[in-house]
Amino acid sequence: MGQRQPRVTADEIIKVLKSLGFEKVDLSGSHQKWKHPITGRQTIVSYHSGDIIRPKTFKKILEGAGLSVEDFIRIRMKL
Repeated sequence: MGQRQPRVTADEIIKVLKSLGFEKVDLSGSHQKWKHPITGRQTIVSYHSGDIIRPKTFKKILEGAGLSVEDFIRIRMKL
């Protein structure tokens, strides 16, 4: 069974995405589209400064980016 999902904000998710090479390509209201220029993977981050991202939303963001919860935690700890 996988590790429990951490409670994170959009800022923390964006920091990890940037460290992996993702670039913000579009903005629509509070939703930011992030795309990796090499892999073509893309994900949508719902940005509300300081708010904790809901678990299902967090999972969808990671799926789009091609990350597991374990990958995210490992990368975040290095930053």
